[in-house]
Amino acid sequence: MPPARRTHCARSGPARRTGAALAGAALALALLPAPAAAHQAYPGYTVSRYVPLSGAASDIGAARSAGCSEGEVGRSGPRVLFFGTQEAGGELRQPGTSAGSGTPRVPADRAVQAAAAWAEGFEDCASGGAEAVLALGVNNKSDGKVSGSRAGSAWADLVDRAAARVSGGRVSVAGAVDAEPEWSSASWARAWVDAYTSGSSTRLYAANSAGGCPQYGSSSTSCNNGWSLSDVHYVSAGASNRIRAVPQIYRTDGTQARQWAAVSAWGADHGGGPVRFAGSMSQRIACKQRGGCERTDNTAKAAWTQLREELNSHPDTRIGDLPYATDVRWP
Repeated sequence: MPPARRTHCARSGPARRTGAALAGAALALALLPAPAAAHQAYPGYTVSRYVPLSGAASDIGAARSAGCSEGEVGRSGPRVLFFGTQEAGGELRQPGTSAGSGTPRVPADRAVQAAAAWAEGFEDCASGGAEAVLALGVNNKSDGKVSGSRAGSAWADLVDRAAARVSGGRVSVAGAVDAEPEWSSASWARAWVDAYTSGSSTRLYAANSAGGCPQYGSSSTSCNNGWSLSDVHYVSAGASNRIRAVPQIYRTDGTQARQWAAVSAWGADHGGGPVRFAGSMSQRIACKQRGGCERTDNTAKAAWTQLREELNSHPDTRIGDLPYATDVRWP
């Protein structure tokens, strides 16, 4: 009996030491930083556009020409057409205007016609195997005398009608929103996104800003106009798994990339998950056309690089690849 006990002790001692060593090794591995994201070549950029519809025949000709131009480039990926602000009575107000503007208002159905013309132009002129996701977008300006829920539901219906008209070819249709804290209450924007994602099964591209939000690493959660990180995350990712973000990365100093890292980290830390980024949005062409862009004229490549490198520098926001970049212009 005593020898048996000694034999048992002889076996269990090394086992305990081996178990402790394995546990220590596992802990050491867990504390190691995650591997850096592999190098990804810049994918080039697609062109998104502000579309100030007037109701004239030229609306349709311009849309077809824009689609043809993008087809000739031969680059696949999403493009956003920004149609401005939704107003009561089912009308659209041109982008870059306020409620007091005297610019034309047009029936929202005009956007369906413009989308069909753009798709026709792309189909006719596309080179190689290029395919496009055409995202039809509006902003969250709440000065159009329509509720967020009604506006979101109406846009979901419009996008679905455009998608039914543009089908079976190189172009697919999705929705888009340019939601910025300065333009509405957070509740209005949340209601818009809820209504859109409930009313359509299409993807929604969030070409949003994170105005006034903190940068990664800050303890603050406050953004402009009473919004918080939770609100920006919700309208850019949290409301539905069909949302993909193409955030505005206009600033040359990288501030906006750091803000979006904070938004994504908030989601990762609070159960909503990190933001699902499809790409970056810049405004270099629009700045050259209109001017007035003090340190907000990032090139498409700089915007893409800032966002990808910032996200990949933190374990809780790491994305690996960033598939697309797009740069917005006026017609």
